[in-house]
Amino acid sequence: MDLQSELNKSSLFQNLELLAHQVVEGFISGIHKSPFHGFSAEFAEHKIYNPGESTKHIDWKLFAKTDKLYTKRYEEETNLRCHMILDSSASMYYPELQHQGIDNLNKIGFGVLAISALMNILKRQRDAVGLSVYSDAYHFYTSEKGSERHHQMLLSKLSEISSDVSPAKATETYEHLHLIAEKMKRRSLVFLFTDMFQTATDDEKLFDALRHLKYNKHEVVLFHLMDKTTELHFDFENTPKRFVDVETGEHIDLYSENVKEAYEKSVSAYFDALKQKCGQYRIKYVEVDVRADFSRILNTYLVERQKFL
Repeated sequence: MDLQSELNKSSLFQNLELLAHQVVEGFISGIHKSPFHGFSAEFAEHKIYNPGESTKHIDWKLFAKTDKLYTKRYEEETNLRCHMILDSSASMYYPELQHQGIDNLNKIGFGVLAISALMNILKRQRDAVGLSVYSDAYHFYTSEKGSERHHQMLLSKLSEISSDVSPAKATETYEHLHLIAEKMKRRSLVFLFTDMFQTATDDEKLFDALRHLKYNKHEVVLFHLMDKTTELHFDFENTPKRFVDVETGEHIDLYSENVKEAYEKSVSAYFDALKQKCGQYRIKYVEVDVRADFSRILNTYLVERQKFL
């Protein structure tokens, strides 16, 4: 099926389940040389062999193909709880795009499709998924479930979020992460999708909230979404432009070249500090360019799932 032709028939996220399926299938075809060849079956049923374990369940056929030892994992062992957290504040709807496509997404569109692709994999694995959405308020929460009805409800919610024409202006990440952490009682793999641009900029409170998510032995991955070209490298045409903060409404008129060097230095320092803090608190930090494909997200999932189970 031609994906682009499907996108042209209707708005992008009306076909969210189809898009997620195609993203995952494209990723699977790209890892045919990996230990997860035959992904839809083998990935669900294997784990890396650890020295000292019984050799009874080693898959020798897979060893012949990969030269690595994997043991068969049975259905009752594969149950994973995964909770997705999505920042839906106004800055996540950058950049403004006339037409979104699979290779042309803003941050919220990328986050929505990434979560949907992960849900597609989790569904194949018969695993449970939950979702939280926040900005200036705690907009949505549902605990981890694995039913088809639950899956469709989450897809509907994500589609709704992606097409919001009046997103909340403010972002209060740390307040809402605390609330989410309080609700999550059972050990889960937690994926946070955010651009880390906050209205309230108290970094200590932010990382206190991220540490709170680590309670109950949760594993936390922070997917830091950005449009690297403009948000990191400030790469704009050097003509007079008005730059508007979509969350505060403040603006400034300038030539981009006049501030490019200072801007990039300041933003890079902020991102580096985030990486260091995440490392300090044993939170996996993953920088994600929304102009790239979804392989970084899905590869991270593969690695974290193996470690978690």
